[in-house]
Amino acid sequence: MAAGASARGLAQVSGISASMLSRIERGLVSPSVETLDRIAQGLHVPMSRFFGDQARRTDFCHVRAGQGVVVDRVGAVADYRYELLGHSLSGNLFVEPYLVTLLPDAAPYVTFQHPGLKFVYFLSGEATYRYGAKSVAVRAGDSLQFDATVLHGIEAIQTQPVSYLSVVFTLRE
Repeated sequence: MAAGASARGLAQVSGISASMLSRIERGLVSPSVETLDRIAQGLHVPMSRFFGDQARRTDFCHVRAGQGVVVDRVGAVADYRYELLGHSLSGNLFVEPYLVTLLPDAAPYVTFQHPGLKFVYFLSGEATYRYGAKSVAVRAGDSLQFDATVLHGIEAIQTQPVSYLSVVFTLRE
C-alpha cells in the first residue's frame, strides 16, 4: 500500500469500505471522482497521482564519453561544436545538455537568446562571458546560471581550447 498505509487504515480515513478499496485496487470497480479524491486525501497525495503513466516516465539516457550526437543547430555560430549528451522524452520539462567546444577559428558571439533557464559549467580555457550588460571572466570550474531570454554568450577568448557544459531547461507547451 502506498505511503505506508494499511488498506484498512486507508479505507477508514478515506471514508470508504475496505472491500470497496480492495475492488478498486484489483481493477474490478471504477471509482467515482469523489471516491478517488477521498483516497487521495487519505494518502496525502494530489489526485493527479492516479492519472500519471509512471511506466512511460522512465527517461534514462547513458551517453559514453565521446559518443554524444554532434548537432548542427539552426542558426548555430560557425566553429561552435555542439554535442548532445542526453534527452528527455516525457513530461513537461524539456532538457538539452550539450558539450560545447569552441573550435580553433571560433569567434566571440554575444547574441544568443532563447527561452528557458540555462546552466553553463566551464571545462577548459579562459573567456569573458557576457550576460546582458554584465561581463564576467570565466575559466575551468566556473559556472553560470541565468534566464536565457537575455542576450548572452562568449565575449572574448583568452585561452583556448574553450569548452563547457551547457544545459537549457524549458517547459514544453
